[in-house]
Amino acid sequence: MEQGRGTNLPTGAAPDGRHGTSPAPLSILDLVIRGTGSQPADALHQTRTLAQAAERWGYRRFWVAEHHSFPASSSPAPAVLLAHLGAATRFIRLGSGGVMLTNHAPLIVAEQFGVLNAFHPGRIDLGVGRSPGGLPSVMQALRRSGEGSDGSTFGDDVEELLGFLRNAFPENHPYRRDNVHVVPAAPNLPVWTLGSGATGAEVAARLGLPFAAAFHINPVQSLRAVDEYRRTFRPSAALAAPHVMVSVNVTCAPTAPEAERLARPGALMMMLARQGKQAALPRPDEAEHRPYAPEEKEFVKSWLGNVIHGAPDMVREGLTALQRRTQADELMLTSLIHDPADRVRSLGLVAEEFGLATGSS
Repeated sequence: MEQGRGTNLPTGAAPDGRHGTSPAPLSILDLVIRGTGSQPADALHQTRTLAQAAERWGYRRFWVAEHHSFPASSSPAPAVLLAHLGAATRFIRLGSGGVMLTNHAPLIVAEQFGVLNAFHPGRIDLGVGRSPGGLPSVMQALRRSGEGSDGSTFGDDVEELLGFLRNAFPENHPYRRDNVHVVPAAPNLPVWTLGSGATGAEVAARLGLPFAAAFHINPVQSLRAVDEYRRTFRPSAALAAPHVMVSVNVTCAPTAPEAERLARPGALMMMLARQGKQAALPRPDEAEHRPYAPEEKEFVKSWLGNVIHGAPDMVREGLTALQRRTQADELMLTSLIHDPADRVRSLGLVAEEFGLATGSS
């Protein structure tokens, strides 16, 4: 992997650890999960605690998602949350996984992340995606129900965003002519495109940007997207060679049965969402004792099949296999675990298994 100018992307793998070597730098995508019985504010405070722990453990990045009107997530405003996390941490890279350009004007996003970059220079990543981050009615509530609300203008929106961040519009562009620009500017802010399918990969390849593949959302399509990204990548001033980060759902516990028990609520929550029943993340006992119809059992089995779960050595094997399968330059771990203490323990066990705190980042 050749590092490009202005990207702040790492090269190589994390250092040797007590139990094994990280297959690639490891990071965290936090969905700011709210479990049954907790309040949204609780989830936000828990995210701060997790970011601080991730920094101690040696994870490279800590990203937060954007979800609207979703009972299980308390993260509708990544830029606001990242400002808080920046003040609560010292050196871990912070970013959006991601800001949905379907919902926001590129100028607003560039201004928000320009401010973040000014407060925390060299620590901020801007990941952008095309999903609305909620139900179709959310787009209308966000005043984004017109042109481009279906993600069809995503490529143009990313180009406009880059133009604002880098103050690099063409000679005849009206924004250059009228001197529409971002204050403070952020010409070296790393911009990633996200995707579980072809669109994000195509835009990243065409513009020479790093690509974050959402394996945790759509494993099959994301693997195809990674292949297409590498095949069609065009070098840019920002990035000389393709750079791929793969996000994956991980649940780690001292024993395999406990890990599966902790992972099941995520399967139940996703199953209910598919049935139009959005809810906070259920408790493990709710998932364990629910009477499942045959097709529901099949859904849960299939969903768990794409979650890397088990004791620490099993998780290490699963992450190593995924890295070999995708040739990912980085891996980003996310989780749907009800109890915040179990979530912290899960990611701490992974860090210990790979020896991240021995000097990564």
